[in-house]
Amino acid sequence: MRRGSFLPPLLLAAALVAAAAAEPASTLSGPARPVTVPLGERGHAVDLPDTDPRVQRRVTGWAPEQVAVALSADPTSAWVSWITGDFQMGAAVHPLDPTTVASVVRYGLAADSLLHEASSGESLVYSQLYPFEGLQNYTSGIIHHVRLRGLEPGTKYYYQCGDPAIPDAMSGVHAFRTMPAVGPRSYPERIAVVGDLGLTYNTTSTVEHMVRNQPDLVLLLGDVCYANLYLTNGTGTDCYSCDFAKSTPIHETYQPRWDYWGRYMEPVTSTIPMMVVEGNHEIEEQIHNRTFAAYSSRFAFPSEESGSSSPFYYSFDAGGIHFVMLASYADYTRSGEQFRWLERDLEKVDRSVTPWLIAGWHAPWYTTYKAHYREAECMRVEMEELLYSHGVDVVFTGHVHAYERSNRVFNYTLDPCGPVHISVGDGGNREKMATGHADDAGGCPDPASTPDPFMGGVLCAANFTAGPAAGRFCWDRQPEYSAYRESSFGHGVLEVRNDTHALWRWHRNQDRYNAVGDEVYIVREPHKCLRPGNNKLTRLSSSY
Repeated sequence: MRRGSFLPPLLLAAALVAAAAAEPASTLSGPARPVTVPLGERGHAVDLPDTDPRVQRRVTGWAPEQVAVALSADPTSAWVSWITGDFQMGAAVHPLDPTTVASVVRYGLAADSLLHEASSGESLVYSQLYPFEGLQNYTSGIIHHVRLRGLEPGTKYYYQCGDPAIPDAMSGVHAFRTMPAVGPRSYPERIAVVGDLGLTYNTTSTVEHMVRNQPDLVLLLGDVCYANLYLTNGTGTDCYSCDFAKSTPIHETYQPRWDYWGRYMEPVTSTIPMMVVEGNHEIEEQIHNRTFAAYSSRFAFPSEESGSSSPFYYSFDAGGIHFVMLASYADYTRSGEQFRWLERDLEKVDRSVTPWLIAGWHAPWYTTYKAHYREAECMRVEMEELLYSHGVDVVFTGHVHAYERSNRVFNYTLDPCGPVHISVGDGGNREKMATGHADDAGGCPDPASTPDPFMGGVLCAANFTAGPAAGRFCWDRQPEYSAYRESSFGHGVLEVRNDTHALWRWHRNQDRYNAVGDEVYIVREPHKCLRPGNNKLTRLSSSY
């Protein structure tokens, strides 16, 4: 024994007790008692202006900007995206020709040795057009997506992108790391999860905080830049429907906010792979009823690689984790293509290879906040049984501008084999923070306010027929499935330690960067909930 390492028995016992007390809670202990943190200082959601140097165009000519990396379906390939040329705004716009500039990525294992070259992908331009006099149309710069293939897992690659045939049309050298090899013993060290990010001073706090936590991967769960909170002349409002409801039949959207967001985020997105799924603020209706033009054009998705025909839902592997990203704003009915794709994708998952199954989408199924309460009930009714039967471990969502973590739950009932639902719609957007709860006195919303307008106005949420809230639309107290809720801006980090244990930590913006607002060990119990069968896992019945 080294000198000075001996502790008297009483001090040693006290130290062990203190260490045990400091350990995060665990789902192995069963459902946690519901916790609601009182409201505190949350900061003001003020947008970065277009004069901020972080959002202004800093390149000239055909030099790339808004460089970003996204994952493919497995770690042997990845996508690099960027934009060349500037956007146009006005009554009449003339789209750039995507063939004007080539799409090339040079990459290698050292910054001064980019020996490989890729040009397989696409280049495109999209427009946001309005058929009303006085509105300004938009057309983007040339957006490039190139897929790198034959990569080694868990390896740092250096790259630059652009057109080497044009002077000064190549980017500087960036670097990113591929995901670990697919298998049950390798995992990304840290996965950052954020939703409803926007482009405010709270956003900058969230992003700076997140980067200091050194994630290997970022999941962005919709509502990216909130361009649709502006008229086409750039005028913004805290209540679009209040101020501009009579301006046009189409909800306008100021597309340069997308470019501002891409420029601000480039130091992050060019280095850390980011996987995005759509939110309601990405709908952005325009002429001919076209929607989601910016979302579908600006990001690269592993849709084709994962057997999906849509940018709204896809899957990918990262080490021993299979991620399924789903669409709250595309057809999710059991007869629809998304549901059929999800069935096929889940059938192919081998839990001996990827033990963890994690899902993400925008609108939460389990939220106790008054804002958006039970709004996604139609999607839950259609899809929950399928995800449950395949043993999804964790579900990440956004939409509600607050933080909430559930106990393991299925069909509003505590279930040790149900997933943990975590909502992180508190990234920093300019809309108001959600503060009121549906179970507050007088806080229960009118059930008629919950139809899903994107899916034909169907009303799925009704009074509960059983359980503590039987006969009512809302609980009269914080539901037992809700473990922790707090109205603060922040982000979360998931650290998957092995094939059964993952540490989840939620970080509030107002705290020191390494402080934790909420943390819990999420523990898989496959021996209790799952059994092998035909190269898939079939759920067994179980209860607390």
